[in-house]
Amino acid sequence: MQFLPKPPSAKGPAEWFTGDVHFDVIAPGTETRGKVNAVHFAPGARTAWHRHVNGQTLHVTEGVGLTQSRGGDVVEIRPGDTVWCPPGEWHWHGAAPGHFMTHLAIWDGLADGQDGPETEWGEHVTDAEYRAHSS
Repeated sequence: MQFLPKPPSAKGPAEWFTGDVHFDVIAPGTETRGKVNAVHFAPGARTAWHRHVNGQTLHVTEGVGLTQSRGGDVVEIRPGDTVWCPPGEWHWHGAAPGHFMTHLAIWDGLADGQDGPETEWGEHVTDAEYRAHSS
C-alpha cells in the first residue's frame, strides 16, 4: 500500500469555468487511465462546454447541480446521482443557482495510439443557456 501525496486544492482556470470553482486531485491516474478529481462549485459556477475523448463519469456527492448535453435539456443533479458523458459528447455541468455542488469527475487519459487532448474545451456556457432549466 502506498499513500499518495495530497496536492493543495487548485482554483479552476477562468478559461474552463465561470464562477468560483476549486478541485482536489483524488487519483492522478497514469498517463492513460483512472483519473479522479473532487470538483467544488459555488452557486451559479459551471464549466465551459467541453468533451472528453474517452468520456467522463460524474458522481454528485453534495449540493444541487445542473448538467446539459449539447442539444439536450438542462437536468438537475443531486447527491447520489451518477451521470455518464459518452466519448466526444459536448456537455457542461455546475452548481444550481443558490446551491453549492460537489461532484467526483472520473475520466481516462489517452490510450496508446490516441491523438489529441484528453479534454477539448469550447465556449463558455451563456447565462441564457444556464438559466434554461425548468426547476
